[in-house]
Amino acid sequence: MRKQYDFSKAKRASTVPHLARLQAEAKGKTRITIMLDNDLLMTFKAKAKSEGTGYQTLINQTLRRAAGAVSVDEVTLRRVIREELKAG
Repeated sequence: MRKQYDFSKAKRASTVPHLARLQAEAKGKTRITIMLDNDLLMTFKAKAKSEGTGYQTLINQTLRRAAGAVSVDEVTLRRVIREELKAG
C-alpha cells in the first residue's frame, strides 16, 4: 500500500451518479448506538443466519412489528412471488 495517496482530483460521492443514488436510498435510516443483551444479540444473529438475512435487518423488522407497522422486505416478497408462481 502506498504511504501517501493524492486525493486532489477526487470527486464527492454526490457528484458520482451511482454513489449519489446510494446516498439517497440511505436517507431513510439513521446510525445509532444501542446496548443489547449478549444472549439477545446472539439469538438474532443465529436466526438471521438461518434465514439468510442480516441480523440488523431482523432487529429492524421485529421493532416494526412491535410498533405496529409491518413492512414487506425484498426476501419475503421474493419468497411469496415464488410460492404464488409454483401454485399457479
